[in-house]
Formats: sequence, structure tokens, C-alpha cells
Amino acid sequence: MERRSPTMAGGAREAPLNSSPAVAANAEGEEIEVLESTDVLPVAPEDQWKSLFDKYDPENSGFISTERFRELLEAHGSELDPHKLEVLLALADGNADGKICYQDFVNLMSNKRSNSFRRAILQGSRQIKGCSLRDEVGLGLSQQLVRHVAYETLPREVDRKWYFDSYTYCPPPWLILAVTIAEVAVFMYYGFQLDRLVLQVSSPSFLKSPLPYHPQLRAQAWRYLSYIFMHTGIEHLSLNMAMQLLVGVPLEMVHGALRIGLVYACGVLAGSLAVSVTDMSAPVVGSSGGVYALVSAHLANVVMNWSGMKCQFKLFRMAMALVCMSVEFGRAVWLRFYPPAFPPCPNPSFVAHLGGVAVGLTLGVVVLQNYEQKLQEQSLFWIFFCVYAVFVLCAVFWNVFAYNLLDVRLPPPP
Repeated sequence: MERRSPTMAGGAREAPLNSSPAVAANAEGEEIEVLESTDVLPVAPEDQWKSLFDKYDPENSGFISTERFRELLEAHGSELDPHKLEVLLALADGNADGKICYQDFVNLMSNKRSNSFRRAILQGSRQIKGCSLRDEVGLGLSQQLVRHVAYETLPREVDRKWYFDSYTYCPPPWLILAVTIAEVAVFMYYGFQLDRLVLQVSSPSFLKSPLPYHPQLRAQAWRYLSYIFMHTGIEHLSLNMAMQLLVGVPLEMVHGALRIGLVYACGVLAGSLAVSVTDMSAPVVGSSGGVYALVSAHLANVVMNWSGMKCQFKLFRMAMALVCMSVEFGRAVWLRFYPPAFPPCPNPSFVAHLGGVAVGLTLGVVVLQNYEQKLQEQSLFWIFFCVYAVFVLCAVFWNVFAYNLLDVRLPPPP
């Protein structure tokens, strides 16, 4: 049985719902052009959907239960395009927390995701209401990797399927890889220059690099970010690099370099500023601020969507992640209070870790919770972003005025 779309010029026909990929690929091309065109299926005005949604949300909570959502679809399904109805039903079936938010509903009604789902239906790759993505067989190695990443990071089956359909490795997850390669390159350079790989911080020339944050050189603004490329030793670099790659690369594959870069950079800046405010005489090195922002945001997202997250051994892996974070943080605390090799300059501070965690649990969680949603439309994002901006502004004023007002005794310049 064939379906007709009211917007197809000249009555062009869509391929049958159960057509094979070969049939769809050998079609005249007319259908694919329609899917990619800007002439999308007619959608009722948002006000109409809002009034319908409000009927099933008398408490004005912004959410309706999946049961009420199905009732809404059954009552008004005849007004919807069949493809869109399948997507909405899949959303109701696959929602792990038992409720649907208004933003999800409007996004789907405004064709935010329908083209990808319609393409999957046309090519016969899967029925939206069919088996789960995990049950699919015959996938290549790259497809298996994408599926694995989807289950690692996304809590809803409808999002996992959409991501699996749309991800193309173009662009690849370049940001975290580039930062990691740069960190390793800088570490090896100073390893040969200082003639040591373990506890490089014990070298008298370690802080003479233009990269670490040093309280006497806090006017050099680039140091608030560039300190991530210096590490106290190979043990410091190894732990940070492992967490950065294992967590950061999958997150970048799903959420993109811009969003993950935002969380990472905010964690890095918050880390150095937190040290300049609370541990005023200590230098800072290492990428822990950015790494802890990403890891804490991911772990918080997993906990908040525990029933929906289908990654394997998630309890064990979460425990291992917390152990790694604790070991690395414990090492940093021990090093900070260990007698420095060259007093009066203390060893690097551990407070940057806490600054990264604070960013991850606020901005980071909002970013990871809003997959494929516009951050600028999320009020919670702007609340946390404004709080972060106020913190940065206050920290800048603190660095300009507080050191002199408090007559802080700083170590000599390196």
C-alpha cells in the first residue's frame, strides 16, 4: 500500500513503508529530493499544539505522562502525518522516565527530526516501532562503534536511533583528540628538556615555561587556559588523558565539538580562577579542570537518567570512574601539601579539580540533557551561564584588587 504526501508536487508517490534499501536506492530520486527539500509536511500552528498539550497537563507542569500522551495521539492522530505519528508513538514507547515534556513535543511537530526518521522508513532500514537498535545485526565496525556511543551517552531509544541514522563521522571528533595530542607533545618536549618524566614539577625550571598559571604572572591572561598543557608528571598526564579520551571523545561524537568545547573550556577557566581566589599563592598545571567538567557532567547525566541509560555494566563502570577521579584528586591534594622541592613556591593546587566539577554539574549537565535542542532556548542554560559569567567577573576583580588589599605573600616569579 502506498502513501501520498499532500505536499508532493504533481502527486509524486512515496516508496512503500516496507520497501527494501535496494528498491529505495533505485527509485527515480524524486522521493529523496522531496525529503531534503524545504517544502516540509504541513504542521499545525504551535498555539494549537500548546492548547492540546495543556488539556492533558492540567497542572501546567510542562510534562504529561506517556499514558496521557498516547491518549492525545489516539484522539488527534488523524490530524498528523503518518510518519510523524510513528515517531511520536516511538517517543512514547521508548521514554524511560514515563513522561513527555512540551519541548520534545513541539520539536517533533515542527519537523526537527522527521526528515531523518522518514529517510530511515523510506529506505526500509528499520521500523521505528520495531526492535531496539541493540538487536540489529549485520552492522559494520564503524556502525557498531556509533551504536555503542549512542548507548553510552543517550538515555532514550528514539534519540539513539536518530543519532545512529544521522551520524556520518564528518566531522570526526577532532577537538578532544587534538587537545590530547597537544598535551602529550608538550609533555614530551619538557620531559626531554627537563630530563625527567616522573614528577616534572620537582625540576627548578618547570614553572619557567610560558604555559603554567603562576600567581606572580596572573596578569598574563593566556595562562588561565594554557596551563592545561603542562602536567606534574607522567602519572598526572596518564590519568587525565585516559578520562579525557574515554569520556570526551564519545561525548563529542554525540554533542559536537562546539558544545563539548564550551564545557571543557569553561571548566578549565573556572579551575584556574578558583585557584586564584581560594589558593592564592599556588600555581596551576594540568587539564583536570576541563576533564572533571566533562566526567562529572556525564556521570550526573547517567544518574539522572539511570533507567534509560542502557550502557553495559554501568554501575561497575561508574564506580571505576569515581575511583579514578578520587585517585587523581587524592594525588593532587597530597602533592599540594607535600614539601615543595624549591620553597617558598608551593606545589600546584588541587582546587582546579573542584572548579571543573562545579561547571560539569551545572552547565555541563544542561548541555548533555539537551541533545539536539537549542541551548539558547533553555532557561536553565542561561541561568547557569549567567552565574558562571558573574563568577568570572568577580574573580577578575579579585585578581586585580584583592592581592594588594590583603597583602598576600606570593612566591617569587619563576
